[in-house]
Amino acid sequence: MRPQTALAALVLAATLVSPPPARADETPSALERSPEGWRDLIADAGPDLKGWTRGPIPPGSTPKSTGKGSQWSVDPKTGYLVCRGDGGHEWLRWDEEVGDAVYHVEWRFTPVPGKRGYNSGIYARNSADARIWHQAQTGDASGGFLFGETPVDGKLTRINLAKQLKGNRVKPAGEWNTFEITCKGKDMSLWVNGAVTSDFDACEVPKGYVGLEAEGWRIEFRNVKLKTLGR
Repeated sequence: MRPQTALAALVLAATLVSPPPARADETPSALERSPEGWRDLIADAGPDLKGWTRGPIPPGSTPKSTGKGSQWSVDPKTGYLVCRGDGGHEWLRWDEEVGDAVYHVEWRFTPVPGKRGYNSGIYARNSADARIWHQAQTGDASGGFLFGETPVDGKLTRINLAKQLKGNRVKPAGEWNTFEITCKGKDMSLWVNGAVTSDFDACEVPKGYVGLEAEGWRIEFRNVKLKTLGR
């Protein structure tokens, strides 16, 4: 093979195996930019999910009983945290109050043929009973925004930042998504699959609990990590 032909073949091969370049509007996650100093909340908890507590939604309601025990478990083969989605509407709370921090969660729904409307959420700065809550909406057809019930001038108020979205970055059921909620001072921002999609700059809650939501769909979580931030 001629040298020029060999060089052309190598260039073509490199083009075929190289990943596509990142879009100009995409940024790496905080975990990618700075991989040191994170706590792995699933690995730390172990198979019995020590340090996590189930709580009903809405607060004070009676948890659903299926006779199968908790709908939350750690898959021994993959290490993923799995929610079966058959135990009613509730949340799984990490039992350490957190101030300024980045909460990194990777998740995917288990596809159900012919079904749509997948639903779950990622929580940050919740009260222990979730009467105050801030959620990053997952979903399939729509997601990637912050909403919740939070004090506004001291009064508990519903907020919804869905109108901020300029496009849906959430991938369909069966594919992995990455969410990062960054809380610093009064600012709470949500990064989804390469870009910030939602920002709430008036959070009156300086600290709270992070968690995950169960809302009737099987969903898996991996790399559930937390990094505290200095002022």
